[in-house]
Amino acid sequence: MPTAVPQSINFYKGKFQLKEEIEKLNLKNVDEALNICDLTTVVSKFYTWKKHMPNVTPYYAVKCNDDPYIIKTLADLGASFDCASKNEIKLVLGLGVSPDRIIFANPMKATSHIEYMKAKNVTDSTVDNEFELYKIYKSFGDSNVVLRFLSEAENALCPLGDKFGCDAVEDAAAVLLLAESLNMNVTGVSFHVGSGCSDYPAYERAICTGSQLFKFGRLIGHYMKLLDIGGGFPGDNDDMFSNIAKVVNNSVDKYFKGIDVRVIGEPGRYFVAAAYTLVCKIYSKREIRQKDGKLEKVMYFINDGAYGTFNCLLYDHITIKVIHFENDGTETFKSLIWGPTCDALDKICDNLYLPNLREGDFIAFPNMGAYTVPTASPFNGFSVPKTRYFLRSDFL
Repeated sequence: MPTAVPQSINFYKGKFQLKEEIEKLNLKNVDEALNICDLTTVVSKFYTWKKHMPNVTPYYAVKCNDDPYIIKTLADLGASFDCASKNEIKLVLGLGVSPDRIIFANPMKATSHIEYMKAKNVTDSTVDNEFELYKIYKSFGDSNVVLRFLSEAENALCPLGDKFGCDAVEDAAAVLLLAESLNMNVTGVSFHVGSGCSDYPAYERAICTGSQLFKFGRLIGHYMKLLDIGGGFPGDNDDMFSNIAKVVNNSVDKYFKGIDVRVIGEPGRYFVAAAYTLVCKIYSKREIRQKDGKLEKVMYFINDGAYGTFNCLLYDHITIKVIHFENDGTETFKSLIWGPTCDALDKICDNLYLPNLREGDFIAFPNMGAYTVPTASPFNGFSVPKTRYFLRSDFL
């Protein structure tokens, strides 16, 4: 953990008690939603990663959640960083991270971003085609290039192959040969099987392909030493992560036996998804009744929605879970939850059964740390939620 902890972190003992902390914050007269970030989860996830994949260095994907508290916590733990733009590089460097702990992993980069990378001595970056390679050659020809190849899972929530990754059979050799002719340094290969991958053998297929590209690259003169296994690891299912880690570890041992290789990954949601809980207030409600007066369903309007933190519904395929604070055994009713904007598309969920909650009640949404905070907007003039940070006191 950081040796110097910011004063705005709230400390707690034992198990985090969400309801008690909400009561302490006295939010009754506050109309904005609030993110509760438990940095303890981030620390715990780091050590879980080191336990299951001790030989894979985590490079946190800053795009997932660029909160400086998250980045500083991970930096102090020893993590490195996957940046996708010069502003992300600037953010990470500004928090005291050395440039050798950054990879510029966006395969497509504006020239000004490459020039910034050079100026800040960030030497590692990713490419997946000859055009990008030549652009880097003109701006930063003595940098270290990592070739990203396509090796997508058969089953992933967020596939990326339509956008990034060269064909390992048809295109990779051409990029490697061009780099050799330009006297550039191709130092490794990378892949991303897709976020939310449940096709575990996809990792073995990709690592096998990576080893073949390693051998070809070394044959034509490149000193290949880096294998980047990408990201997309689950942040709310440690059993699933453990299964993926076993496949990765066994595959590296199998296909890189006798090869000097440094393995890195680009976890984003893995570290932060479960660290955030979004607390919302019901500020309006509407009851829909049948002709006989029986309550059919209840519509709740809350102070965050699809244009704010819940943009993850549209872009990240999240499954919404709701925590309410009513007593167990209360009768439940079909419930719809709407966001605060005037757009009829601003619906959060319509398949829940909740007690008949009141205006002013709080409900909470766990696992809201990934691809939420950086992309939230103040559409219709509604504020983006602020964040309160918590840490278990014995994690110092």
